[in-house]
Amino acid sequence: MLERHEIETFLTLAEELHFGRTAERLRVTTGRISHVLKKLERRIGAPLFERTSRVVGLTPIGRQLAADLTPLVAGIDEAVRRAVDAGRGVSGQLRVAFLGEWTAPTLLKAVNLFNDRHPDCEVQVHEAHLSNTRSSLLDGSIDVLFASRPFDGMACGPTLLTEDRVLAVAAAHPLAREESVSLEVLADHPVVQYPAVTSAAFKRDRTPDHTPSGRPVPKGPIGNTFSEMLSLVALGRGVLPVGEYSLRYYPRPDVAYVPIRDAPPIERGLVWLETNTTTRVREFVRAATDANAQTDANAQTEANAQTDANAQTEAVRAGES
Repeated sequence: MLERHEIETFLTLAEELHFGRTAERLRVTTGRISHVLKKLERRIGAPLFERTSRVVGLTPIGRQLAADLTPLVAGIDEAVRRAVDAGRGVSGQLRVAFLGEWTAPTLLKAVNLFNDRHPDCEVQVHEAHLSNTRSSLLDGSIDVLFASRPFDGMACGPTLLTEDRVLAVAAAHPLAREESVSLEVLADHPVVQYPAVTSAAFKRDRTPDHTPSGRPVPKGPIGNTFSEMLSLVALGRGVLPVGEYSLRYYPRPDVAYVPIRDAPPIERGLVWLETNTTTRVREFVRAATDANAQTDANAQTEANAQTDANAQTEAVRAGES
């Protein structure tokens, strides 16, 4: 068995590839690094590093050992962290927010499970808007946001919600009569744009500059809120790719939603500021993941039960005939 300080010395040197920097990070002498490494190589029975007067590099065996040890050490550290967090308990206040009414039910399930697990922590729920999602995370007004991906510059949890993409068009628009459309139609119509504060990665995903074949997409007017963007669509100023939940939460007689047959699904999940990865945030992400898994399991159980019921009904009908 390798000792913890041997593993730490080896992995740090494998990352730095420099004895001086490794010694500085571990707050020991370079002589100590050399001693630990020689002892480790004797135990392994093979060189782990190729060393010259100027260059330090991993041998194939050393590279494989580093690849094998890194996730194991990370798992140990995570297990210890969870134990420490459980011993300390989770208290204080956590501010969570959702963007889009259709995300609220999923978020509230996470809040309920989190409250059951951590009754000493108060959870405040807020609705975010396109104009303040990033600024609210940066200034600490909210700790965790349930939003669409991609959300560049932020830490991201697992995907909790997916939805197919549809194209919002004016009810009188020629495309409104189509059963489905391709992303290529974006090159033929102005596309309503998200506000300037929206991240570049998000805009490329929702309102791309080019179609999959490379045709340029004309830019339409900018909307400051989602409702305003739909109003621009209704006025015939442009079209707008959105998620299919818009049909349920934003039904409008002046807007039609047409399925986009060749677009990948939209993914939604929790995002937060990396430097704000507190115990409360980690536990809330875990609660959201567990609550979502339970919801999926329940939905599958109901689907199986319905399938069995249908099969029994068909069997009875077959017997009667």
